[in-house]
Amino acid sequence: MPFVRIDWFPGRTVEQKRELVEVLTREICRIGKCDPDSVGIIFTDVDKEDWGRAGKLFADG
Repeated sequence: MPFVRIDWFPGRTVEQKRELVEVLTREICRIGKCDPDSVGIIFTDVDKEDWGRAGKLFADG
């Protein structure tokens, strides 16, 4: 079962998420030769103060 997890900052609309689910599912099935019912996708909105890289929080710019 293919499973995709997308961690990103908040702010995307439900319509954007719908489009991503549709496109990613279609392409995973095309490339991976699997059934759409087997593809799982989860979106996780992570606040900038909860995510860091290179020694600093994204909230710190």
